[in-house]
Amino acid sequence: MSKVVIYSDGASKGNPGDAGIGVVISDASGGVLREIADYIGKQTNNVAEYSALIRGLRESADLGATQVEICTDSELLARQLTGVYKVKAANLKPLFEEAVSLLRVFERVSISHVVREFNKRADELANEGVKKHRNNSLNSRPKADKPTSAPKTPRQGRLSF
Repeated sequence: MSKVVIYSDGASKGNPGDAGIGVVISDASGGVLREIADYIGKQTNNVAEYSALIRGLRESADLGATQVEICTDSELLARQLTGVYKVKAANLKPLFEEAVSLLRVFERVSISHVVREFNKRADELANEGVKKHRNNSLNSRPKADKPTSAPKTPRQGRLSF
């Protein structure tokens, strides 16, 4: 496999809040090779964006890609990776460094800031990652030992306000 296209997106519900990543990796002709939707804990949107890209780069390397085209709707991510913006946030510096290290694995890299509509599937996957976690959290709440029910006979008395 020589070239892949990575569509990556991060979502955070609360910023910081429950965060998910979405990644679509396709071959040069547009055939989907991998789709990833994962929950990454309570994070900011920018951490989620970097985490999605890093996951996409790792998966692409595992696929044996030598060239990657990255499509992201995060202007910050695209501009930091191309050197237009400096990385000022301390929590993003290690993620930036990891992404740059992974980019060096490939012979050729291109990074494009795309409109959100062009990155729609990755956005859906990022939101799926958050939803999966929220659904699991709701389903995993401890259940009462005995079902609760209303008293069989109404209690006598008055309510005062």
